[in-house]
Amino acid sequence: MPKQTTKQPIKLQSQHLAIVLAALALLLGSTSLTINIINLLSGDTPITFLGGGADGNSANFTEGSIADVASKVSPAVVSILTETTTEGWFGNSISGQAAGTGFIISSDGYILTNKHVIEDASSISVVTDDGNTHTDVEFIGTDPLNDVAIIKIPHAENLPTVKLGDSKTITIGQQVIAVGNTLGQYSNTVTAGIISGQNRSITATDNSGGKAETLTDMLQTDASINQGNSGGPLVNAAGEVVGINTAVATSANNLGFAIPIASVKGMVKRVQATGKVERAYLGIYYISVTPEVAKKYDLPTDTGAYLHVSDRRSAILRGSTAAEAGLEDDDIIVSVNGIKVGNAGSVSTLIGEYAVGDHVQLGVVRDGKTIAINATLQAYPND
Repeated sequence: MPKQTTKQPIKLQSQHLAIVLAALALLLGSTSLTINIINLLSGDTPITFLGGGADGNSANFTEGSIADVASKVSPAVVSILTETTTEGWFGNSISGQAAGTGFIISSDGYILTNKHVIEDASSISVVTDDGNTHTDVEFIGTDPLNDVAIIKIPHAENLPTVKLGDSKTITIGQQVIAVGNTLGQYSNTVTAGIISGQNRSITATDNSGGKAETLTDMLQTDASINQGNSGGPLVNAAGEVVGINTAVATSANNLGFAIPIASVKGMVKRVQATGKVERAYLGIYYISVTPEVAKKYDLPTDTGAYLHVSDRRSAILRGSTAAEAGLEDDDIIVSVNGIKVGNAGSVSTLIGEYAVGDHVQLGVVRDGKTIAINATLQAYPND
């Protein structure tokens, strides 16, 4: 019999706590991963995005409204089941199964989830809220810069969808709920809490140290994120998805993390228009500016993205959007289309809200003066 596991959200370890084993990919045999918190101080129907007007992040849950929001979102939350085959120590094949969560973002079947939920899977099945199992699920692609993947139920129509909210305006203390396939058995489990922090960074490594992934700008929440919840939605009181549940610390109480939804909106728009996963990018190396960084490098601002020149390279990639737009080494990007870099997100997250081909205006501090630089976004290279 194949070994069955649940697809676990990333587990975390503080620098002063014992290491906890977890999985980014399928748990087969002895394959497992450890997580360290690097820094906890710092189609057929258009996809629905939060538009202008009232910001759903200003809403609060009232008596009975958690149930209302859960009933609104749950029909679009799916359980994801994967299978994989790997070679054992003696050349034998080892089969495995795992389970995670995703949510439907378009009525023709596109689903957002975590990359680690479907990574290395030989087959992917989706169980929708109505109990139907879809075994012919297509892998569409992954975000090259984040733990995000898109899959699709082929030939689907009129599926229930979620609304994508605005993670840029999230505030600490704001109420949220998490929905997911807990333990791979309890679909659409709902937990409630608040946004506990913003702009968190974590790094995941396997036991051999041969594989690592750094996730930045994560939303911290005390809404319980359990094993199997990876890829599920983090939802505000207006019923809008503001994050993708991804990580949890078992060595601390109520410490979970979600990828801000702004960082994938552009990619979602692009896949709906073209059927391909393409992420817009600038093509820069940068250091996120904090008061400490500003003091160290004698910078004129304490927020932004400092295009720092290292001993080995320029901060600007050749042939990139940044190079074509005229960005220079030692520039500091302080805003993207008028949104200040900082609590709203890093430059990478703010650019992630736009699709390939979109035009953005960057606020840039150069030689002590703020200038505007216009850029047309390119696709992140595949190689």
